[in-house]
Amino acid sequence: MSESSAEVVVDVASAAVAASAAGAAGGWRRATGLAGVAIGVVATGAAAGVALERMTVGRGIRQKARLALDSAGPYGALRGMPGKAIADDGTELYYEVDDVDPDAAPAAGPRRRRLFGRKAPAPVTVVFSHGYCLSQDSWHFQRAALRGVVRTVHWDQRSHGRSGRGVAQTRDDEPVTIEQLGRDLKAVIDAAAPEGPIVLVGHSMGGMTVMALADQYPELIRERVVGVAFVGTSSGRLGEVNYGLPVAGVNVVRRVLPGVLKALGQRAELVEKGRRATADLFAGVIKRYSFASRDVDPAVARFAERMIESTPIDVVAEYYPAFNDHDKTEALAHFADLPVLVLAGVRDLVTPSEHSEAIADLLPDAELVLVPDAGHLVMLEHPEVVTDRLADLLTRTGAVPAGATVKGYGSTSTAQPG
Repeated sequence: MSESSAEVVVDVASAAVAASAAGAAGGWRRATGLAGVAIGVVATGAAAGVALERMTVGRGIRQKARLALDSAGPYGALRGMPGKAIADDGTELYYEVDDVDPDAAPAAGPRRRRLFGRKAPAPVTVVFSHGYCLSQDSWHFQRAALRGVVRTVHWDQRSHGRSGRGVAQTRDDEPVTIEQLGRDLKAVIDAAAPEGPIVLVGHSMGGMTVMALADQYPELIRERVVGVAFVGTSSGRLGEVNYGLPVAGVNVVRRVLPGVLKALGQRAELVEKGRRATADLFAGVIKRYSFASRDVDPAVARFAERMIESTPIDVVAEYYPAFNDHDKTEALAHFADLPVLVLAGVRDLVTPSEHSEAIADLLPDAELVLVPDAGHLVMLEHPEVVTDRLADLLTRTGAVPAGATVKGYGSTSTAQPG
């Protein structure tokens, strides 16, 4: 990224801080356009970046293109049996279950019956946890491939997707913590998979959630978890990530960003208007910090954009401080004796692949997969690689019998549960 682009975003952040200090309604109306750019940066977990090519196409054409992609793209259309779990603070957490299709999956072999000591063992359940500013639909391709082959649970983190706003945050003004997300995951498991073996799969913040679960409930990991997949995530030191920026730009953004977010979160309605007004710049930022390859399907890019756009700015703001405090390095020890997949995009600017390598270093028996020409949303950018390695992990854990056939990763069947 160029120095000039970094300076643009630093100027945007500085302008938003100045508007916060002024506090005048008129000043905020003038600032919302600039603030929208900063919001787009934060929503992708990035610190800067503007896609200049978005400025070269007429706004009307871009709007029509977005509408066309929204209507044509099938991504995120898969639905399962809905359910709700209640977090320890009363937050409603939405999840969906895709059950095994008896006609699609071979019966469990003798090895699994011996392993769990029962003639009719409870099915293995794969629990997918999504990342910051995303939703359960971010696992679309993997869900399509595994549909009917293995029991899966997809859930929306608090204040994301179809889950309710965090009660502790709205009622008690408590900050979001990764520890809280770990307890949320426990509530989802208790409701959706109360018995039987579990495989945990987490992307980015979802991987951190899995680590927080292990830190607080080591007995659950020991007694029920049979495999883990960490995709584009980190066990700590996120405050050192530079998001592809020069040092000067990173330092300025880190200094002003907490104040910017706090101020913007307090004026969510005005800011959301500015965010919509800067949708084109926002889309460019999302693409830069989500994907690395040039030939990403435009419908997939738009799908990612829609998920991130749907996260309210006050949710973006309340989550952001939690990442600097995140350190679950010691919790990784709870996975030492399990089959583990650690996968990341080599060109991930949000949680750099070095963070995945650090996780693998602490879990020497883990399979480490670094995907070239892949960014942060590797499961959408290169779904065939992620699905293939995940299917292999599930076979090793016994979640998917060796005779089962995983469907093509591009399947987009929208059949509803019967």
